[in-house]
This record gives sequence, C-alpha cells and structure tokens, in this order.
Amino acid sequence: MLDGHVLLGWLSSCALLGLLACAPRPSAAYFGLTGNEPLTILPLTSEMEEAAVKAHYKVCDRLKLEKKQRRMCRRDPGVAETLMEAISMSALECQYQFRFERWNCTLEGRYRASLLKRGFKETAFLYAISSAGLTHAMAKACSAGRMERCTCDEAPDLENREAWQWGGCGDNLKYSNKFVKEFLGRKPNKDLRARVDFHNNLVGMKVIKAGVETTCKCHGVSGSCTVRTCWRQLSPFHEIGKQLKQKYETSLKVGSTTNEATGEGDISPPKKSVPGHSDQIPRTTDLVYIDDSPSFCMMSRYSPGTSGRKCYKDKNCDSICCGRGHNTQSRVVTRPCQCQVRWCCYVECKQCTQREEVYTCKD
Repeated sequence: MLDGHVLLGWLSSCALLGLLACAPRPSAAYFGLTGNEPLTILPLTSEMEEAAVKAHYKVCDRLKLEKKQRRMCRRDPGVAETLMEAISMSALECQYQFRFERWNCTLEGRYRASLLKRGFKETAFLYAISSAGLTHAMAKACSAGRMERCTCDEAPDLENREAWQWGGCGDNLKYSNKFVKEFLGRKPNKDLRARVDFHNNLVGMKVIKAGVETTCKCHGVSGSCTVRTCWRQLSPFHEIGKQLKQKYETSLKVGSTTNEATGEGDISPPKKSVPGHSDQIPRTTDLVYIDDSPSFCMMSRYSPGTSGRKCYKDKNCDSICCGRGHNTQSRVVTRPCQCQVRWCCYVECKQCTQREEVYTCKD
C-alpha cells in the first residue's frame, strides 16, 4: 500500500516552477530525426523501438516514483508524458487561482517540502488540484490517441464506437479514474493525515467527474438531427481550478474518530469547538484540513512572505501587504494599441506610450 504522500511524491520530484528541467526531450532526439524528413509515417526499426523504450524508462526513473508507480509508468509509453503534462497543468492553475492571495502558490523546493509536511488548507488544495490534473490529463491523453492501453470513451448509450467517424472522440474518464486510483493506492485505515490527503485527492477526481458534458453532432439532411453522434467531454481545466478554489474557501477543519464497528479511523469535525469553524460533518466533496494555516505575511519555511509583492490598489494591497502599507512607483510603458485587422491577413497596431503606477508591499 502506498503512503499518504503518494501523489505529491511524484509532484515533488520536479519543482513545479521548474518543469523544463525534468521534461523529456522531443522524441525526434531519440529517433535521430533531422526534421527534414517527408511527411510520411516513418517505419521504426527494432533498434529505434529499443531506443524509444529505453528513453521512456529513463523519464519514468527520473520522476522518482514509488515502485508501483514506476511500474505503471513503464508499462505504457504515454504515461510519462501525461504525468509531466499533469504536473505542469496543476502548477499553472494553482498559480492562477491564488495570484491575488498572500500565498500565491509558491512551490520552490524548500517551501513545497515544508507545506507538504503539514495539513494546511493550502496543502488540501494542492492534493486536490494535482489529482484532478492527472485525471484530466489521462482522460484527454486516451482520447487523443497518446496511450496504448486506452482510446476514446466507449459508452454504449452514446454509441461512441461510431462517433470517431464524425470527429467525435469521448474523453475516457472511466479508464482515467481507474488508473489514478491505482496510482494513488488504497485508502489508509488509521493515520489521520494520510486519510485527509487521500480524501482531498478524491475530491479533485470527483470535481472532474461532475464536470463531464455530453457533446453531440448532427448529420441529417440540411443539418437536421435525424442522425447524430454524441460523446462525453471534460470541462476546461480552468473551470476545475475555479471550483476547487471555491472548495478551498469553504474547506473544513477536521479531527479523527474511531469506527467502533470496524476499528478504522473516520474523518470528523474537531472534538474541541474552534472559533470561526462549524461543527459540520464533512461531505465527500468538501476539502478538509487538520492544521491552521500561517499568515504567509513574513518569510518563513512555508513561503517567502509578501515583502516586495506587486499588488493592486483598492483591490488587494491591504490584504496582501498585511497592514504594512505599499510603495508606489511610476513608470513609462509602451504597448500596442488601436489595432486593426488588415485584409489579408495580419493585424496592424500603433505603439502607445503611457505612464502607469506600480504598487508593491513594504518590508
């Protein structure tokens, strides 16, 4: 059984803000291509196939996964690429959702390691967004044909087996959920922190599932819908991030109780009443945490603080600067303006110079 830090274990192997250092080189480097070949499918020799396999294994090893995860990575050449895509997508979405907050998803090495050791609400968001990212990326990789073990979603009620003929290919959430659950490991029984992390991972996956939409295309005479094919598509990941940010805002602090019937631990409201927190029993769709977050105002093991951070006057300077006030600097900037589309086929712009003020938090 994998421990509670399973998913963020592979996240921590690549600094989320320095992904290119871990990213695999373009496949052309492995096959010795020059880029000048004709646009035909190049047959792979046994030597090329062996080189591709070795390169794929090398990427899986570089991610420093758990033994079971590394085995899952190696068994399909598309997994390593999908893991890297999920890491990048999760990191960028986290930074976007928290761009106006004191904690702006700063995940440089030492800050990330310290955060993951504690059960803050920020940590809860990280687990949820990362599991959501992997679920989303895997389902899309299947429908894009980048995986050997899965393809389009084949839901019998939507007749997806024929949908590809009309350009419709459903995102394979069924395979993705199965893969991610196996990748994360089974639910831990006793350790509260491990159970909280596992719970938040599942929240991320459930938000993905709840956002599945059915898309249809008509093929009847004159565009009528006498004949149509339908397939399932996932919501854009920005929408997933937005929903998880809302769950972060309403996350619940929890404690632990023991189920007398099974002897297993359960997540429950804290035994002692906490000011500002309700005694609401967390639902399976709520993000939960066990430790109160720091203020993130000053430099600490968890963040670089907000000194020097850019803020927006009358919007978030008071909050981000933690009452220390902000500095105002004036600068001249030149930007494209008064742009017009010219036939055919370019955009023509003038260059406008203006003075703007920049606000940064005081030390």
